[in-house]
Amino acid sequence: MTATPCRLNRRGFTDLFDELITSDRITDFIRQGWLSAFDYVSIRPDSKSQRLIDNLSKRGADGDFQTKEMNEVLNRKPCIERLYESVRQYADGKKGIVYAISISHARNIADFYRLHGINTVAIDSKTPARQRRQLIEEFKQGKTQVLVNVDVFSEGFDCPDVEFVQMARPTLSLAKYLQQVGRGLRKAAGKDTCMLIDNVGLYRLFGLPTAYRDWKAMFEGRLAGKGYRTTRKPEYMAAKQEKNQTARPNGPLEMVMSHELLWDYLNKSKPLTDYNSTPQEKVKPFKDRQTGLWGLKCGQTITAKAQYPTLFDVKGNLAAVRFEDYRTGIVDKEGKIRMKADRYKRMKFLPDDIVAVTDKNDKTFYIDLRCNRHYMDKLVVMKFGQIEILRAGRIFYSRTKRVYVNRSGIDRHDFFSRGFYLLIYDPFITPEFKYVESMEDSLNKDYVCILENDEESYYRFCGELPDGSIVIADGEGRYYHAEAGKEKRYIACLNPETQTENFKAAVSRLTSEAKERATQKQADKQRTQEKKQKERLTTLQNAVPFKSGLKWGLKSGERIIVPPIYRRIQKPIGYYCAMEENPNRWGIIMLDGKVVVEARYMNVEIKDNGTACLTIIPGKTKTVKL
Repeated sequence: MTATPCRLNRRGFTDLFDELITSDRITDFIRQGWLSAFDYVSIRPDSKSQRLIDNLSKRGADGDFQTKEMNEVLNRKPCIERLYESVRQYADGKKGIVYAISISHARNIADFYRLHGINTVAIDSKTPARQRRQLIEEFKQGKTQVLVNVDVFSEGFDCPDVEFVQMARPTLSLAKYLQQVGRGLRKAAGKDTCMLIDNVGLYRLFGLPTAYRDWKAMFEGRLAGKGYRTTRKPEYMAAKQEKNQTARPNGPLEMVMSHELLWDYLNKSKPLTDYNSTPQEKVKPFKDRQTGLWGLKCGQTITAKAQYPTLFDVKGNLAAVRFEDYRTGIVDKEGKIRMKADRYKRMKFLPDDIVAVTDKNDKTFYIDLRCNRHYMDKLVVMKFGQIEILRAGRIFYSRTKRVYVNRSGIDRHDFFSRGFYLLIYDPFITPEFKYVESMEDSLNKDYVCILENDEESYYRFCGELPDGSIVIADGEGRYYHAEAGKEKRYIACLNPETQTENFKAAVSRLTSEAKERATQKQADKQRTQEKKQKERLTTLQNAVPFKSGLKWGLKSGERIIVPPIYRRIQKPIGYYCAMEENPNRWGIIMLDGKVVVEARYMNVEIKDNGTACLTIIPGKTKTVKL
């Protein structure tokens, strides 16, 4: 019995077993309440961490990333600092497991976490068995908050109340990935969800834990249990969802899936749309020995018969070929023509859906497969979230059917990413359009707008509404309302036939609705934050001051809540306690360490009624509500 009948080397299990019997999927177990729902955050595709991982080139004997190279690249203080910040941001105060690269990496992580107030231990193959059992038991009892390990708890470890799993070890192994995230999906009393923190970009190799897997193909050896990087993101990713309330908009991590959205899919019995949900074997060329012609196949299945005199290149589900009439073009895995060009000498796929074409005079030009446009200069792809801009020399192009061209000599600083849309400064864009009231007197009205997941056209930016949605205009004088995660909606035009198509009336109505949504959203956010804060502080009411060296901090049991950084700390009163930062400079902190009154008063007295009396100078005081 195994949860992962797959191997990196594509060797099947048919030499050991005759038949594979599969159980329900993870999706079904979550829906039925046997497994926990989850939130999933991942490093961004353009992050420094992802670039480091993308450059890992060496492989070990098992076909996975080489441990030595991973350790040299990622076992460094900046990388470990990013791991710590991720835990603080998404799993502060939660109990979790961290998967490290090596023994030294695990110990460095544990040391750094402990230094910054997280009760952490490291366990590895060199940990004595008796000590290991003791550390595991302390973790299960809640005496230890975080357990860092090196492949010790990938499978067979049962601690259902694990609240987060942090992946700090890159891997190409699907089995390792599922075994790691699986440690956090066990159900436990009081545990509704698990936070999966992907600091090494495994999501882009394997998809979500709920993704469809062709276990039979892996069992039979037709498909390797290996991750393959995909350039296209799933439609429901962070930019299409509502913004995570706790995440920084431009932070190193992005919310891939929230438990709310996951539950919405599950409750509606809808299949999760994951780019890895229906994995296919890579398209490969084959040559017919009798005819000398080329065809395409996936695994052992021929998808396009041998019919091409030349096959230049293959990438993803596309192939660059020469046809029988000696013209060149692009076909899909089934041989359907996607593009047919002239009789060129060579074709080669480049990253980001670009093809380099060499003509009979050995001159190279470039084709953008997104919109089938030709460019004589070499293309550079500029990425802003999911929106991409092409640069050819000093000219910029949008990757839309109605293409935007900027020849003004602007640079990257003239591009402004706003999540679901991109603004480009262009004072020469014509014609003029109407603007929402907030922009009528603005000098910064000269912006072109490109929407995420809109490959039809570019737009003129007409203004932002209070809830973050925007008003845009196309080249035909039509106005639209656009917001994150939704299709643009027509609202007005230059020559309205009805009152509902009048720009001023439509924008007035939208602004009023946007204000209500923004107010409600802010109120909900405030209530949620206050509720979470109160729940967190309630668990810390047994906190007591402790001294380390010459400094004081706060701890609850063996767990350090506030590291020893203050000159003195008084016994907590309710959710607050007074602290002295410098001689005769008192302030107030909450039990979680948040400063609510700066340390600049001669004395502080916290009252039971939720107020505090602050002494500015002898005889002069003021009372504040905490």
